[in-house]
Amino acid sequence: MATNRQLLGKGIKYLTGALPLMFLGPSLIYNAFQNQSNNWHYLVLAIGIVACLSSMVLIFLGLKTIMKGIFND
Repeated sequence: MATNRQLLGKGIKYLTGALPLMFLGPSLIYNAFQNQSNNWHYLVLAIGIVACLSSMVLIFLGLKTIMKGIFND
């Protein structure tokens, strides 16, 4: 049973895309809650939430693609 290296590489690319979002999202959410007096509070909060959600989606897609590459599904 050989691994599909193209799918494995694609999954790793998804995970490397999710890595900065894993740190950026919570930082933006924290910043939004610290600056509640600012008018841009809700926009920064929304961007942080979207970054966190997209990070979770990319992690899921990356792990799913890596599993397909390893087990040839």
